[in-house]
Amino acid sequence: MSDNSNTTSAGTAPLNSASYSFYPARRRGKHKIFIGMAPGVGKTYRMLEEGHALKQEGIDVVVGLLETHGRKETAEKAEGLEIIARKQYLRGELTLTDMDTDAILKRCLATSRFASTPQLVLIDELAHTNVPDSPREKRYEDVEVVLAAGIDVYSTMNVQHLESLNDLVARITGVVVRERVPDRILDEADEVVLVDVTPETLQERLLEGKIYAPQKIQQSLDNFFQRRNLIALRELALREVADNVEENAIATTPNGQFCNIHERVLVCVSTYPNSVQLLRRGARLANYMNAPLYTLFVADSERFLTKEESLHIHTCEKLCKEFEGTFLRVTNSNVANAIAQVAEKYRITQIVIGESQRSRWQMLLKGSLTQKLVRLLKNIDLHIIASEKMVSPK
Repeated sequence: MSDNSNTTSAGTAPLNSASYSFYPARRRGKHKIFIGMAPGVGKTYRMLEEGHALKQEGIDVVVGLLETHGRKETAEKAEGLEIIARKQYLRGELTLTDMDTDAILKRCLATSRFASTPQLVLIDELAHTNVPDSPREKRYEDVEVVLAAGIDVYSTMNVQHLESLNDLVARITGVVVRERVPDRILDEADEVVLVDVTPETLQERLLEGKIYAPQKIQQSLDNFFQRRNLIALRELALREVADNVEENAIATTPNGQFCNIHERVLVCVSTYPNSVQLLRRGARLANYMNAPLYTLFVADSERFLTKEESLHIHTCEKLCKEFEGTFLRVTNSNVANAIAQVAEKYRITQIVIGESQRSRWQMLLKGSLTQKLVRLLKNIDLHIIASEKMVSPK
């Protein structure tokens, strides 16, 4: 454990958060955030796990602030890592403690003068509000000071603490979250990692006493940890991380193929009456996935549309625009090839088509559109929607 006083050797100016530039940073530190849907998913444990792994690789790792909340597994995982002592604040007869940013800077910056080893500080609960009269109001502000000094930071937070989601979380859970983190902190992070478990697993951990003390378990299950709340919060966390990487939404596989991270839905309409049904189903799918909607009509170059068919396609185009989608029209005598080409061009991940209208003999002789698309498409989900059966009045 290092000395936590704010003085250095004789003749040297005190090193604190107000004068951290005494040793100019060669670069701004990198920030990695571990985010989850709720307490207990394992964010802190995962952060400590990665801290240990990096220490084994020769990285200088220290714990700036750790909140175990009495969780035995978390406390055990911190063993073997250097922990910076907390700063004490006297408030009457009470002694409050909080992260000592000055001590972190002194420990890391003083060491960096003698070695070029990369340095990493692990800081728990990014949304925490500091003790009154602290130099800064919020812990994320302390993290920004550490980053500005050229020190890398790993931190943790729950999705409900994100500023832009505050009203939505309150509507979902009935809880108004007071401790919040500006969206820019997440946007500016070098990496955001989702630590995820199922709602059922999280409830099991709660019942086993791995999250809160026994007297708080039933109250938590009846309120914040209700299954419906956890499902909604999990979806928010998944979407937030997906949106965070959307700018780099195309990745490559080891063999060089492109794969899409963000969902895109394509509905294939035709002159058949069930096209409106397909479009509505596709719009619901796109809305559920928070994905852009595309609608495609492939015109046969060898035949003209009747007036009735043209009106039908116009209706589909109008409905697509009502769903805020993009309507595409291409001419090609090979429908399957046209769909595959559009899917590649617009990086489609989900395709909605209707069941084949061909007879069994036609499918045996020429094959169905579905069969052709399965052969042509890679890494794209195909949704085949059955036509609604009309019930004749008796």
